[in-house]
Amino acid sequence: MRLALIAAAALWGAAAGVFVLRPAYRMSVEPEDPWRDACPAGHPITGPVQGWLGTARCTGCAVPPGSVPPAPVAAGAATGSGAHEVPGEQGAADRPGTNERGGAGGPAAVAERGGRGSPVAAVREPVPYRPSSVVPVVAALACAALAAAVGPRPELAAWLLLAPVAVLLALVDLNVQRLPDRLTLPLAAAAAVLLGGAALLPGAGGSWPVALLGGLVLGAAYLVLFLVNPNGMGFGDVKLALSLGVALGWYGWEVLFVGAFAGFLLGAFYGLGLVVLRGAGRGTAIPFGPFMISGTLIGLLLGALSV
Repeated sequence: MRLALIAAAALWGAAAGVFVLRPAYRMSVEPEDPWRDACPAGHPITGPVQGWLGTARCTGCAVPPGSVPPAPVAAGAATGSGAHEVPGEQGAADRPGTNERGGAGGPAAVAERGGRGSPVAAVREPVPYRPSSVVPVVAALACAALAAAVGPRPELAAWLLLAPVAVLLALVDLNVQRLPDRLTLPLAAAAAVLLGGAALLPGAGGSWPVALLGGLVLGAAYLVLFLVNPNGMGFGDVKLALSLGVALGWYGWEVLFVGAFAGFLLGAFYGLGLVVLRGAGRGTAIPFGPFMISGTLIGLLLGALSV
């Protein structure tokens, strides 16, 4: 039974890792830009749910020689950005000045910053739009580890449903050092609702009231860090801390502390590696969201095993 549960969780994680690549590409834009709706070559991204559901593969770019590929879109084709205005896709929370990034240096530069360091550089490496084997494997391993640690307890369903959004946030932050409100705020609400449902079922291994308090406490702690040093902590990190605090708080205050500390520790190791290997300075910006999420995963595994 447990092996079947682990296998099913691994398959879920692998599938999520395959399908988050497309929305990660589309959402990896600066706060002042609309979501991408074309591949780097300019071919429109089509498919179910207005092109959000599908794999990171462009059918236009994959057309065999001699065939007639779909015509690339006019705007953005020269730069390969693929970012165009889509009615209804961008709300006020995603426009410049809405403080999703946080930090100093002007709203367009840091409105949704999720990492730490100086404002985002104007020139970035192109965001890839292609299948990846690494992301599905990592997502599968994470989901399998959660299933192995949690077992058949009801909160496992919550962790598996929240995992794809966490992976998506990590990818977007890695790409453009941004944690969009469209993901962080619904994730916090979903974590509270899902764990509230799990608490009503027999065999739940955590406390829903402590989970809610954990979200408030961790969010407040990150808010203090942001106010003390806006250049070192993005406001997107503060919003992400709400959902991660809810998740960690489910297993108690000790797990909340361990998971939060693990995130800072992983980020510190990464920053030290940049200093040693690449000669990075104190002002070098790093995406902190992936380390927050990784630390939360460590905390959840330890908390689930201690129940």
